[in-house]
Amino acid sequence: MKDIKEIYRLSFAHRKTAFAVVFYNLLFVVFNLLSLVLFIPVLQLIFRDSSANTVTRQPQLTTGIFDLGNYIKDSYNYTMTNLVQKDPKAALLLVCVSVFVAFFLKNLFRYGAVWHQSKLRMVVVRDLRNALFQKILILPLSFHSSERRGDLLSRMNSDVGEIEIAVVSLLELIFREPIAILINLLTLIFISPELTLFSLFLLPVSAFVISRINKSLKRTAKQGQEQTGLLFSSMDESLHGIRIIKAFRAIQFINGRFQSINATHQKLITKTFRKKDLSPLINETLGALIMVLLVWFGGVLILNKSSSGLSGELFLTFIVVFSQLLRPIQSVSNALANMAKSRVSLDRIHEVLNQDEQITDAPNAQTISSFDHSIQFQEVDFAYQTEPVLSKINFTVAKGQTVAIVGESGSGKSTLLDLIPRFYDTRSGSISIDGKNLKDISIDSLRSLIGIVAQDSLLFHGTVLENIAFGDPNPDFMRAESAAKSANALSFILQLEGGFDYNIGDRGNKLSGGQKQRISIARAIYKDPQILLLDEATSALDTESERLVQNALETLMEGKTSLVVAHRLSTVMNADIIHVLHKGRIVETGSHFQLLALKGHYYRLCSLQGLA
Repeated sequence: MKDIKEIYRLSFAHRKTAFAVVFYNLLFVVFNLLSLVLFIPVLQLIFRDSSANTVTRQPQLTTGIFDLGNYIKDSYNYTMTNLVQKDPKAALLLVCVSVFVAFFLKNLFRYGAVWHQSKLRMVVVRDLRNALFQKILILPLSFHSSERRGDLLSRMNSDVGEIEIAVVSLLELIFREPIAILINLLTLIFISPELTLFSLFLLPVSAFVISRINKSLKRTAKQGQEQTGLLFSSMDESLHGIRIIKAFRAIQFINGRFQSINATHQKLITKTFRKKDLSPLINETLGALIMVLLVWFGGVLILNKSSSGLSGELFLTFIVVFSQLLRPIQSVSNALANMAKSRVSLDRIHEVLNQDEQITDAPNAQTISSFDHSIQFQEVDFAYQTEPVLSKINFTVAKGQTVAIVGESGSGKSTLLDLIPRFYDTRSGSISIDGKNLKDISIDSLRSLIGIVAQDSLLFHGTVLENIAFGDPNPDFMRAESAAKSANALSFILQLEGGFDYNIGDRGNKLSGGQKQRISIARAIYKDPQILLLDEATSALDTESERLVQNALETLMEGKTSLVVAHRLSTVMNADIIHVLHKGRIVETGSHFQLLALKGHYYRLCSLQGLA
């Protein structure tokens, strides 16, 4: 019930469209029944003895729902009797035209429902995808490091698709099919209470069988959706690492692993479809059994000439209307199957939407527009879950200083830099800018002061200009050109086909490593930040590219406050202060020559690189 309420809320967030779907569906239900019932009285009047069961005088209206039904029926019979007696062909033509108009209006209203329904289902999908994408962007890096990208893509694609189907099913389940069942049921009771009561004893059998199938379907659907996420992850990982797969001759290995995952996915989804498709088939078979039993029971009533007053013509009417009662019941069965499947998808979507954002603005967060004095680390501790990474970090970065962080791999250098823009929050201790705790500063204003150049120079599919001016909705070409020049990137950009309008491909794969890194530096220069975080910005480059990038970095760092993480110690020899990290702690601090004189950790690192 909670899931139904949630899908109902999503649907009626767009009230006008949802109510239009309901309105047109109601008209469809009425004219669907009318288009069939109009046939029956005409057959009675034209093909039977005109003296039998005819109304010879104008009926009088009395109170009561069934009296109203009798009044409508007798009025119709009275009118048609007179018309048949005067001109049977005209009566036949009138009824044929009436039936055609009823069918036309039925289909017109059905299309009206579908027309609005198509919009409703897609706006719900749009809203869900927007909410999911925004949430994924907001969630901290710790969430992304623990989740598979393929699984997130599956939730935004396959799971949202199931909600789209559920939206349609829910509106029919609540607003169309129950009304269709009620109208048809009242018509059946009006025709023959005995036959209706007999049919109602048979219908619960069908409902019980379908409920058992739906419970089984939900379990299988959950397994199938999880396997879909695993399949997406395998594809995403393999496409991202295609170069390594080829280099290590692992095509057969990766292909075999993918085929195994895909085969499991195929079996689970096939099982899900079979269970989902079994429900209407069983319902139809049970419906046929019920119909046969009704024919038998009704035939007995007619042959025994019981007190029910059931005639052959009324029995024919009952069977036609009862066949229309089975259709919405079968639709309810299908809708319940879709709802059972959507519950799993809704749970998976809410697993993301209900994630604790963890890193958010404080209630009274301050907005800062400049960096004036210093960045201070005080007794900073940090851990990933239970694994400690940084411990008792204390140091200060004055404005305009270049501070280097060096140490072995895994010592916590990159994590320390990630704490400054609040990609992660400290477990204990504090980091402050100009005396203000980072947690008391709005995240947006904090990050507006910071520029980042990382080892992995991630670029986006688009033009060179769009990547340099990333985040700027109205890129300034002159400013981008100046940034490219300062980053030693202008010469190679102008050689590209189209220059700044050249599309660099997915993740910038049309460019070399050095070119991508210089575009990243140009992006940082374009932003003109006051604080620079440089994380292994030259470690993945060849000597020539490193020289060009290093020159660009020196231009970028002029007049800026910079924190630099580096493995190549030659790039940080001129830093104002060097902090040496070892197992998450600062073990040495000083200039290059001061640290060499200590003959400690830094001296050992320099010796390994031939700099001692």
